[in-house]
Amino acid sequence: MNNEPRDYITIEDEDGNQKQYAVEALFDMEEESYALLKADDETLVMKIEGEEGNQYLVGISNPEESEAILAAYQIAVENAPAEKV
Repeated sequence: MNNEPRDYITIEDEDGNQKQYAVEALFDMEEESYALLKADDETLVMKIEGEEGNQYLVGISNPEESEAILAAYQIAVENAPAEKV
């Protein structure tokens, strides 16, 4: 089974610092689309906005909202694991 991330993305924070994240998952929840991004020491959940072909990531400013989305995603994965190849 291949555990390689799909892609990498570089995100710049409000101070101009850049950090590279692996795109671990793309998922939909409550009619919104999200990306799960991981770096060595942190995990981010960002909202995907825009139309196909012209999409961009938007940070979730409320940490409680971000944690709730991540927790719901983890519960969904645990209850419906991907099929093994």
